[in-house]
This record gives sequence, C-alpha cells and structure tokens, in this order.
Amino acid sequence: MPELPEVETTRRGIEPHVIGMKVVELIIKRFDLRQPISPNISSLEGRRVLAVGRRSKYLLINMDNGSNLLIHLGMSGSLRVIDPGADWKKHDHFALTLENGKQLRFHDPRRFGLVLLLLEKNPLEHALLRSLGPEPLEDGFTSKDLHAACRKRSAAIKPVIMDAKVVVGVGNIYASEALFRAGIKPQVKSNKLSHARLEKLVTAIREVLHASINEGGTTLRDFLNSEGEPGYFKQRLFVYDRKGEPCRICETPIRHAVLGQRSTYWCPQCQK
Repeated sequence: MPELPEVETTRRGIEPHVIGMKVVELIIKRFDLRQPISPNISSLEGRRVLAVGRRSKYLLINMDNGSNLLIHLGMSGSLRVIDPGADWKKHDHFALTLENGKQLRFHDPRRFGLVLLLLEKNPLEHALLRSLGPEPLEDGFTSKDLHAACRKRSAAIKPVIMDAKVVVGVGNIYASEALFRAGIKPQVKSNKLSHARLEKLVTAIREVLHASINEGGTTLRDFLNSEGEPGYFKQRLFVYDRKGEPCRICETPIRHAVLGQRSTYWCPQCQK
C-alpha cells in the first residue's frame, strides 16, 4: 500500500511536469472508485495547475480557480506522467492531458483510490482531511505532543503511532522500523513510555521517513516511461518482514506477532 514516502515521492515526481500547465482534456474511463469520481470534475478543463501539495497520504493539485483535485492512491494506485498516445492499461481510470503534450494518468487495479474535486476555499477543512493529526516531518509533530497523546492510552505504542489522529503517515513498515531505531518494543503500553523515550521515537520516525523519501527520489529517472511503475524506494529494512532472520545489529532472530491486526516485527535484544 502506498504510504507517506511513496506519496511524497509521487508528488515530487509529477510536480515539475504539471506546474503551470493548462488542462486541455480530461478523460474518465470509469467513475466507480472507492467513492465515485466527482461529477463536476469536467470543470478542470481549461484550468491551470498552480501547485502540487500533500496532506498525509492525499495529493492536492491546486488549480487557478481555487479548486483542488484530491487524489488518494488507495491500496494499489499510482500516477505517472506519460505520452497521451500511450495505450491505456486495463486499470487506467482517469487522466489529465496537459498543454505541454504530457498526460497525468491514474492507475488503480483495486479501485480503492479517490479522485475528488474540492471546492472549499481551504481544502484542509474537507471531511477527509480536517481530523488528521500533525505531519511527522513538520514542526507540529513534537515529543511533547506525542507524550500528551500517549499519557492516557494503555494501548501498545505501535498502533498508537499508526493512528492518523495522533500523527499521519506512519504506516506498518515505518512504525516497525522507527520503533527498532528508537529501541522500543512494539507491545509496550503507550502510557508507560517516558518523555525521553518518546523523544527518541519522534526522531526515529523522522529519520525513517526521510530515508525512505530520499531513496524514492533516486528511482524517478524513468518516471516518464509509459511502462513505468511508480518510483517507490528500495530500502534496507532492519526488522520488517524479517521473521527469524538475524538482527542486523546483534544477530538475535527477529520475532513476529500480530498486533492490532497488523504484522509486527522486532528484535527482542535491541528493543525493550
């Protein structure tokens, strides 16, 4: 599933190709995604792209009339910039053809993604966005805030940092990897963690996400390839999906359990 680093990689990949460009044609092959594509989306034709932003795992393409195209990649979605004459794949559902002769095309085999036109003056007030927690890579996410969120929670720390109302974008892989970096066992109760340990966790979350985004950026060379898949990062994982393999630090076998209905991995020696 595309998570924050993949979405940020996508944002950075498409941004230079769409900024300042006018939409000359809008194509919809099917409307029935997780929610139907907005019926008024045809109003984008003739509009110019001003900016490409991101909130959590949502992309926001800002247009010159104040509207915003909100795109969520769902579980299997991707965006690519291609030649408009390229053959349409089976699961290509939506496209914007731009005046520079390129096309932004949305591909989603499982159709759990979203393509919605937001008309609110402040798109962050939309129902899908207004209740989201702080961005982990911005100043609004601090150890003080995480400590306040954890103080009254007896739940294990891993599902807490995966809660988008606490902090956005910390998916299953990143939660496991950040907890490893911070030396915190995923099952530890949130309200048992000291401010100092949570400060280490905040730093670890930022490090993991930054590293993943940086790796993603290096794979975007063929982003314009009509056959290309999104430029998702290739990363060297320390614990995730490494059950029974030796820890890269201490060589203790990595353990696995299901926590909050998600696969969880940790090193029993490095994490306490």
